[in-house]
Amino acid sequence: MSTEANIHAQERFGVAVNTGRLDELDEVVAFDCVDHDPAPGQGRGPQGFKVLFTGLRASFPDLNFSVEHLTAAGDDVAFAYTITGTHKGPLMGYAPTDRSFRIRGMQLGRFEDGKLVERWGSSDQLGMLTQLGLVPRP
Repeated sequence: MSTEANIHAQERFGVAVNTGRLDELDEVVAFDCVDHDPAPGQGRGPQGFKVLFTGLRASFPDLNFSVEHLTAAGDDVAFAYTITGTHKGPLMGYAPTDRSFRIRGMQLGRFEDGKLVERWGSSDQLGMLTQLGLVPRP
């Protein structure tokens, strides 16, 4: 597939997450996709991402990923992003704080035939927990 098709698939992934239409991930994530930086308990493929984002959207109903910079070459799509949300539901055993967070992250995805087959990424999880008041400020 072309670089443009891979970018389009990544954009569709983002729309699915931001809108909560997670079944659309089936169209852009390979069945055996490997997340090299998975969340605890996250399985492979679109189902693993659905479980992850269903949980996050339950904790943060207004969860939003905003791409700040994207670059692509061949089968790879890399981007920097900002995540925002308000803690309205349980998170890792913590009761909702009603606080908001804003953190940054980066991701690299490898695509085959218009579907994500591998993902590497990192987000400022400590920053999120600190902003939510769930861990003390360093």
